[in-house]
Amino acid sequence: MEGCGRGRWGAGRPPGSRRALVPVARRGHLGRTLLGTNRSVLFFGHRGFLGFRSLYLDEYRDRLFIGGKDVLYSLLLDGASADAKEIYWPPLPGQTEECFRKGKDPGTDCANYVRLLHPYNRTHLLVCGTGAFHPVCAFVYVGHRGEHTFSLDPASVETGRGRCPHEPSRAFTSAVIGGELYAGLTADFLGRDPGIFRSTGTRSALRTEVDQRLLNDPKFVAAHLIPDNDDRDNNKAYFFFTEKVVEADSKEHTIVSRVARVCVNDAGGQRVLVNKWSTFNKARLVCSVPGPGGIDTHFDELEDVFLLRTKDGKSPEIYALFSTISHVFKGSAVCVYRMADIWEVFNGPFAHRESPHHQWGAYEGRVPYPRPGVCPSKTTNQPRRQYSSTKDFPDEVLQFARAHPLMYKPVYPRHRRPLLVKTDLSHRLRQLVVDRVEAEDGQHDVLFLGTDAGSVLKVVVLQKTSLAMAEEVVLEELQVFKAPVPITQMEISVKRQTLYVGSSLGVAQVRLHRCETYGTACAECCLARDPYCAWDGTACTRYQPSGKRRYRRQDVRHGNPVHQCLDQNLTVDDFESVEEKVLYGAEDNSTFLECVPRSPQASVQWFVQRPPDEQRDEVKTDERILQTEQGLLFRKLHRHDAGVYYCKTLEHGFTQTVAKTALEVIASDQLAHTFPRERGDEPPRLPCPEPRLAPQAPKTWFKDIMHLINSQNPRRVEEYCARLWCGSRPHHRKSKLAQTKHALAGVDVGKKGRMAKPHSERNRVPRQAAAT
Repeated sequence: MEGCGRGRWGAGRPPGSRRALVPVARRGHLGRTLLGTNRSVLFFGHRGFLGFRSLYLDEYRDRLFIGGKDVLYSLLLDGASADAKEIYWPPLPGQTEECFRKGKDPGTDCANYVRLLHPYNRTHLLVCGTGAFHPVCAFVYVGHRGEHTFSLDPASVETGRGRCPHEPSRAFTSAVIGGELYAGLTADFLGRDPGIFRSTGTRSALRTEVDQRLLNDPKFVAAHLIPDNDDRDNNKAYFFFTEKVVEADSKEHTIVSRVARVCVNDAGGQRVLVNKWSTFNKARLVCSVPGPGGIDTHFDELEDVFLLRTKDGKSPEIYALFSTISHVFKGSAVCVYRMADIWEVFNGPFAHRESPHHQWGAYEGRVPYPRPGVCPSKTTNQPRRQYSSTKDFPDEVLQFARAHPLMYKPVYPRHRRPLLVKTDLSHRLRQLVVDRVEAEDGQHDVLFLGTDAGSVLKVVVLQKTSLAMAEEVVLEELQVFKAPVPITQMEISVKRQTLYVGSSLGVAQVRLHRCETYGTACAECCLARDPYCAWDGTACTRYQPSGKRRYRRQDVRHGNPVHQCLDQNLTVDDFESVEEKVLYGAEDNSTFLECVPRSPQASVQWFVQRPPDEQRDEVKTDERILQTEQGLLFRKLHRHDAGVYYCKTLEHGFTQTVAKTALEVIASDQLAHTFPRERGDEPPRLPCPEPRLAPQAPKTWFKDIMHLINSQNPRRVEEYCARLWCGSRPHHRKSKLAQTKHALAGVDVGKKGRMAKPHSERNRVPRQAAAT
């Protein structure tokens, strides 16, 4: 899938872009670009701006369906097709103008953003778009398996009200269950009519009542069919969302997260709750960190939900991503819920309070039969009480369900604490997918977390002996989109070992692992602690559970190379095995020595060897010499700083020299003679000789620079600069002369004699540590 043709993966570069959104891996075990390692492929559509809104991964047909601004795409996952199939689907004539007249933004609102993409049957997709604030739905023919056909049926186009939101970015969720669409959204132009709707099927449509006790300004996140048992009559659709609540002792709104459910076979009531849900119940989802004195730190803003389904399809584990809404600090957390705990809460007491001014308590009165919230099935039927439909339920049951939609007990996560907590991030986590990976020491759940800055965190959480304690290891941070755009949807293909990442700009296909980039030594592969990768005796490769155990080396839980790689020539002190670079710095100026460890878990030490001494001493840092995450910064260089500097990392007993730099200090008096300055800003300029001299070859220019560094003749320096740059246009001479002198003041020269960019260009020093 590396095609570059129009419409294929990697196509559709935005207009005016010379280089389209190069993705980068940063702050993980490696700092390589995804594009450079052939790990990521991007799709921007045929029109340059995709305006991505929806994604459906169809592994049965080996196709990826994408919905964007006025457009739908069908892509083959193997990239064999020369072109992606496209359907252009703009609003109907006049709707864009009407949308603009009603005060909406014609550039961002008044278009048909495709927000719903679901398989409807074996040959068709159900698609819905915003239609410039006139929601619209239709069926798209995609053919049978093996075909690559893609066409919208004009005869199937109908209103999408109650199925698709009016606004392109308003929170919304949906699922197709048994040929019917279940959707959580606001169904009016102004966004004031929230509800859970069922439509599209042969039965009459249903929705929640317009009642703040049921839904109060909800933000819908996810919807899933989760069976209770083998009885299909007990199937329920679960909705995950946040909503506002007002407690009795406070007038301010508080955001809480909820899980709600309705029976799939709900038909509403006969006299009460006609065409309304009669089995609606909801409960609070708690994700909090226990604190001192019983005061928990809550993560209340639900961002995303991922169901990690089991092989038998029953009792999936529910991974939920939360963020804080606190003004005190910002952070995110992942909590894991068991279906058994959710069922227990829904089978527990109902919440009740006498009035809005009273506190909530458990309802202690008589609960009518059948219990409100249960589905009409074999379980509810008794010899003298047969309930084939919710329309047969007594009015007493429906009245109780309407008055008591909330369960009293909340749903707590596994171990009653988050699996993962991140409070040290500069960005917000938005999306979550999980892959359960088989490794040498058991199963590990690898979390992929999408941010609002266009990056994806790859994290593995390792449970310790104590069930309440866990260690989180950030394996990588992949900068999928160069522009800092929020990631709005992610889908994972375990079959293809691929992650599909969507943002407003486009869709990226990212490989879950790239084991060969973890280095060429057993220790480096072991320290990566990536469950996908293992040392096979010669290289770091994809771990295969069925492979030869004799040669596999992997230690995800501890990452101990000393234990795993004893027979692999584990080097403790490898100072001389790293290529040496030469860096020239000017006395009294700033200089930066770069060193980025391969792993964020590694600690860094700097050593220096000053000739003629052969001893290496540890570098002592102070206000003048600062150690940063990117390297060593000399704020003011002294002559005695000259020497060979070694950057050494230590992780789990394994030491490794990452960088070796020979620092040469050019004396300030030497520079003063080389570049004399008058009171003015510009040095005396020599007249350009005639005729103009041809520019010199790069190698000659390099040799001249090296000679000039040690030159004591200022006249010779000026002559050389004038001869080199006089062939330029007059308005370029001043900048080129300055560039040459800047190069003389600090040049990074590789061991093989190649000129490199000055460090001031390659590594931007943080502003607070800027050179003086």
